[in-house]
Amino acid sequence: MVDVWGGIECSFVRIGDTVRDQVAETGHADRVDDLDRIAALGIRTLRYPALWEKVEAISGQHHWHWLDERLGRLRTLGILPLVGLLHHGSGPSWTHILAPDFTDCLADFAGRLALRYPWLTVFTPVNEPLATARLSGIYGLWQPHGTDEATCFRLLVAQCRAIAKAMVAVRRVTPQARLLQTEDVGKIFATPSLQYQADYENERRWLSLDLLCGRIDETHAFYDRFLAAGVEPNDLAELSAVPCAPDLVGLDYYLTSDRYLDHRVERYAGEPVGGNGVEPYVDIAAFRGDVPADELGLRPRLNEVWNRYRIPLVVGELHNGCTREEQLRWFLEGWRAAEECNRAGADIRAVTAWSLFGAFDWNSMMSRSDGYYECGVFDARAEPPRRTVIANAIAALARGQPYDHPVLAQTGWWRTPLGTGAAAPTIQIRGFGRWLSTLSECCNRRRLAAQAAHERVGERAAWVEISVGAGSAPLLHARYSDGATFGFHTYGEVDRMAACNAFLDLVVDGLVGQFRLVEAFANNQYRIIELAENAAVGSRRE
Repeated sequence: MVDVWGGIECSFVRIGDTVRDQVAETGHADRVDDLDRIAALGIRTLRYPALWEKVEAISGQHHWHWLDERLGRLRTLGILPLVGLLHHGSGPSWTHILAPDFTDCLADFAGRLALRYPWLTVFTPVNEPLATARLSGIYGLWQPHGTDEATCFRLLVAQCRAIAKAMVAVRRVTPQARLLQTEDVGKIFATPSLQYQADYENERRWLSLDLLCGRIDETHAFYDRFLAAGVEPNDLAELSAVPCAPDLVGLDYYLTSDRYLDHRVERYAGEPVGGNGVEPYVDIAAFRGDVPADELGLRPRLNEVWNRYRIPLVVGELHNGCTREEQLRWFLEGWRAAEECNRAGADIRAVTAWSLFGAFDWNSMMSRSDGYYECGVFDARAEPPRRTVIANAIAALARGQPYDHPVLAQTGWWRTPLGTGAAAPTIQIRGFGRWLSTLSECCNRRRLAAQAAHERVGERAAWVEISVGAGSAPLLHARYSDGATFGFHTYGEVDRMAACNAFLDLVVDGLVGQFRLVEAFANNQYRIIELAENAAVGSRRE
């Protein structure tokens, strides 16, 4: 059976003189009771930050208090932490990935961590080393802001050497310690004229795992490229002679992981045009490209990794920054894919619900500080963080129970729509004017089956009835099939489309009580406050 794990978005990235700390930005840094919220879901294994940058901000000075409190609380709750030491980071400000002593310094920290917490048994010294090397070395987004493949390769080898040395240091203290190595190995697809570029990138995506498994020697296709990039032959020989193969491979997978390269740039107005120095092309999410549906998604990627390495697998990160029903559809599609691969013979151990408390500005890879929030399993915009429908799904799966919701009668936007069955539950809408038409349009765009109250419903039961009050700032009201109600008060001038989308997110969550919309913008950027009259009745359906 596939387990349910959880994960905290914990990137700690240097961008010029700016530091992006997701643990702080999502508020988790100041909420130890978040761990009790996680435990209440039934999660018993948690990817958790033990970040080098936070503990040893000043060289030689180690501050353990925050970790002591959190790891101690997790131990009390019966949750096993899988600790990550660098999460897209480049180390504390007094060092960096390409510094000569970087690998030894990270190994020293890893050994100290193991000594202080000898009961820890699973470590990720460096998260997604190839993804970090690409974003830092080719695309120039993060420190050291390189813009060439040579920098990427040097960053990658340095990180893999640091992983190997860190695990040696850990295993001196805890011989049974296991390495969970995470990576995004999304596949590249392309138009026929760019297939050569896709072939190259599809070989490059395996480099971090090939390095750790000791596969890169003089016979490897990328060996000479590493040397041409300035990588020391002894560093490659070291990894080849004494491999540090993962005990678990964590496949991190997003809707944007698989890519499609298209030379027909005129078809993509407004899309950034890149290239390989030979010809220009756009690089878009493969779900938007001309790719057979069965070649996309988590199942083919899991099978690829399993067939290549035959190492037990977990889905290390599964998250979709979208509307709530799309988040639910994405997670459950991934869960089912993991179960199907398991039944077919691949060793899939777990699926990790990532970004438990959401993330900020990942739409720009944190290169801008727009305050763009992607909701997680909990909505950290509420105080305290509010459970979403994803939390209900995880709680059921963690108990070994199936989970269903009316929105799952339809597929996500990345899949061909299903036919609407006669008995599929629907949303019944009644109201006045433009708010009613906007609500209907939002439901249609989001593949939420909805009908106006005057239309014939037939055998299709309504799982929720939505009514729109009169006025320029009306009350949106929901009554669920079990009789519970949710009131959503708009205020002043507001973007109707954004407000209706926010309301529908919360209806999918099953929110109960009275709330006021404070602000709403495109792409699910909104803030609501709970009204005082909720205190007696609660504000959430389980």
